[in-house]
Amino acid sequence: QVQLVESGGGLVQAGGSLRLSCAASERTPSSYTMGWFRQAPGKEREFVAAIRWGGVSTSYADSVKGRFTISRDNAKNTVYLQMNSLKPEDTAVYYCNRVTGTTPILGWGQGTQVTVSS
Repeated sequence: QVQLVESGGGLVQAGGSLRLSCAASERTPSSYTMGWFRQAPGKEREFVAAIRWGGVSTSYADSVKGRFTISRDNAKNTVYLQMNSLKPEDTAVYYCNRVTGTTPILGWGQGTQVTVSS
């Protein structure tokens, strides 16, 4: 089973930006859709964004539309999440996963912590 490793999190002030990375341990078929999720303290994990591995189709949660951009580099087997205009409510542990629609398929990695201060 492919392993996914998230990185790029950190502490940032409101209005700032971060770019998260999700590196896959092996090449994934072009038909795979990859997604980002997040889990804030005391809340359930929620869908953030998704991108078809071999295409340009993307989808976003309403809460991040216009602020976050998902992209991928097939040559590097890596998916990115560019996060701009960050808000304190974006504070969470961010995870990536292979998805069907917005439903995760694989086990979860360790995630990467994003903390946005006001």
